[in-house]
Amino acid sequence: MKQFMDKDFLLSTDMAKTLYHQYAETMPVLDYHCHINPQEIYEDRKFDNITQVWLGGDHYKWRQMRTNGVDEKYVTGDGSDREKFQAWAETMPKLIGNPLYHWSHLELRRYFGYDGYLNGDTAEEVWNLCNAKLQEDSMTVRGLIKQSGVTLICTTDDPVDTLEWHQKIAADDTFDVQVLPAWRPDKAMNVEKPTFAPYIAQLSQVSGIAVTDLASLKDALKNRMEYFAANGCSVSDHALEYVMYAPASDEEVDAILKRGLKGEAISKEDELKYKTAFMLFVARQYAKMNWVMQIHYGCKRDNNAYMFEKLGADTGYDCINNYAPSAQMADFLNELSATNDIPKTILYSLNPNDNASIASIIGCFQGDVPGKIQQGSAWWFNDHKLGMIEQMSELANLGCLGNFVGMLTDSRSFLSYTRHEYFRRILCELFGSWVENGEYPADMKALESMVRGISYNNAVKYFGFKLDEVK
Repeated sequence: MKQFMDKDFLLSTDMAKTLYHQYAETMPVLDYHCHINPQEIYEDRKFDNITQVWLGGDHYKWRQMRTNGVDEKYVTGDGSDREKFQAWAETMPKLIGNPLYHWSHLELRRYFGYDGYLNGDTAEEVWNLCNAKLQEDSMTVRGLIKQSGVTLICTTDDPVDTLEWHQKIAADDTFDVQVLPAWRPDKAMNVEKPTFAPYIAQLSQVSGIAVTDLASLKDALKNRMEYFAANGCSVSDHALEYVMYAPASDEEVDAILKRGLKGEAISKEDELKYKTAFMLFVARQYAKMNWVMQIHYGCKRDNNAYMFEKLGADTGYDCINNYAPSAQMADFLNELSATNDIPKTILYSLNPNDNASIASIIGCFQGDVPGKIQQGSAWWFNDHKLGMIEQMSELANLGCLGNFVGMLTDSRSFLSYTRHEYFRRILCELFGSWVENGEYPADMKALESMVRGISYNNAVKYFGFKLDEVK
């Protein structure tokens, strides 16, 4: 029996161990998509206790605590931080097979030096150990980022954001990790929501362009894109419940937009027409600006109306949407292809059944640069061992896995960089199994290049960040 989470954790073959320890283990981290707060990076926040850094905002953990019958008081309510930590500790032993069990223990080991395992009985010991460690100067936000080997972070930012904190970080020569904004214009696209008109009023104000029709909306968005680009942005991100392709004339879209600005009801058909036009417009702008377009889809959000009323969005009540939009995605990219306007694009679906369709679609639109259209890493409900293996295997089966841009945290936590280690171990185990089984030669030069590439170098080249590759 192997020791729990030893140095060869998840590595079962000699080749897997060689690939990980010689090539992947010491690679830096490039976190090209996350949800951490740039203000906390600039202010170099220090956390008072492990609950603040570990459970605050982590709806992955909240979801499992509820599944274990924990009262909401000790999840998001007014329970003390010590009580919330105890509730999480008592949930942990039941999470066999869940990535949270692995992630949590990797974080305890890498950041706090704790080699045991967390449960209700060890909670007091771990609480005291972690809280004492958090008082050290190396455990501030910047310290955590630096000791994780991070070279660059892309946050998630709304077009109306001032980017004040990014500017302050960029001007601070005591911190050499790049923290760049990423453009997330979902609110400008959600014409069907009651928040649309007030949001567009904000967009008008910050851009200095009064948005009254489709032409002025495009001008306002271009204005903000230029502002983001001036602040180092070269990455966009879109959260779509559905992939849509419902082409319409500019006149139709203009009329839909004007109804949305008046707060009038928007039909589902008109919503899709507006959103299709919106996505086509911004995608063409991204192509002109050499930005990367990320599209996340396949999520049904804000289930459980009672809890949504109490807690709002992003609190652990989303699920996989079993809608399979392969034809629509192909049509969307084909429309851009007709005018040679496809930007570098990364496609993520929350539905694992979409792996093969994404891998086949991207093969239709490649060109210009290696892996121009990417299948994104296993996302959210799929970023566990099996999900990562399935995503990489489908990409290998139908595409060119060697050009894959690899892992991201997609997290709100400054301890989540161990997810890159978890991913790299799984990557090396997968590669090692193929070599050991005679399905790929023991070509160490090629294997080193691919492991280092997928771990870090491919993303450096793909996004065009001002970073050096690691040889």
